[in-house]
Amino acid sequence: MNGRSRGSLVLAVAAVILFGGLSIWLQAARDSMPLATSDNETLYVTERAAGRGVFTHRLLAADLYWIRAIQYFGSRSRVARVRQTDPFEPPPSLSLETPVSFDQLYSLLDISTTLDPRFNIAYRFGAIFLAAQYPEGPGRPDLAVALLKKALITSPEKWQYWHDIGFVYYWNRHEYRQASEAFQRGADLPGAPWWLRSLAATTLVRGGDRETSRLLWRQLAETAENEDARHAANIKLMQLDAIDQIERLQTVIDAVAARTKEPVTSWRVLLNAGALRAVPRDPTGEEYRLSSGRVTVSSQSSLFPLPVEPGSSPRP
Repeated sequence: MNGRSRGSLVLAVAAVILFGGLSIWLQAARDSMPLATSDNETLYVTERAAGRGVFTHRLLAADLYWIRAIQYFGSRSRVARVRQTDPFEPPPSLSLETPVSFDQLYSLLDISTTLDPRFNIAYRFGAIFLAAQYPEGPGRPDLAVALLKKALITSPEKWQYWHDIGFVYYWNRHEYRQASEAFQRGADLPGAPWWLRSLAATTLVRGGDRETSRLLWRQLAETAENEDARHAANIKLMQLDAIDQIERLQTVIDAVAARTKEPVTSWRVLLNAGALRAVPRDPTGEEYRLSSGRVTVSSQSSLFPLPVEPGSSPRP
């Protein structure tokens, strides 16, 4: 074997050892991430390890923590939704006494974005996770805003973060002046789209208006940088459509009940009366549920639960 062949073999063996060791380290890092408890000491150790131990692999570690955050959020959101739908039949291995907690979500997102300060998806989509109301999420818009303001420290030129902050203030906190100010600050940045400035004015004048909410979600869907964020925005748009449909259906039901002097207990009553041609379905294709004269989305629908009870509040 000549010197060149021997040198190539040594390099190949070294590469196998290096990447094998890296794979073991990545798996160990993944398995060591705590999820089941809110042990602050464990998270502190994990944060220190993330800061000192990953060296040149910070971006890989950031991806791992982001994937872990997605898994953490998704698993708890599913459990919370099942509990809300049928609290007497919890999923296997879970008791009713075990609280559905999202208390580690911000820490996982914070670690990920500390490892990669320009992790755009983790900032923007992570804020959606944090702001989502229970049972979809922890209902922490304050932490969503904190995460987005952290993003602005590294990338102050990105108008998208101010857009998202305004969105959280509008949708989750119903603080319309703050929302308008955030949109305006985004509009002042170079390269910001023209509609941000008009959105700032519209939000201030028509805060809480459902059409303004629809505009916000539509803009988010059109500017989303990944399919998951686009899907989440489209779900919210369909929820708004469902609220409109339910309010129209409820008007028909109340009119039939007033005319017949009997409560409407099934869709068949409305079909026989000629008030409807078919059983109505929500924007996803699921049949609406009619119970005690009130219309709701089915618990089997991906739109359940709606953000507010139709007709209960002018705020979306």
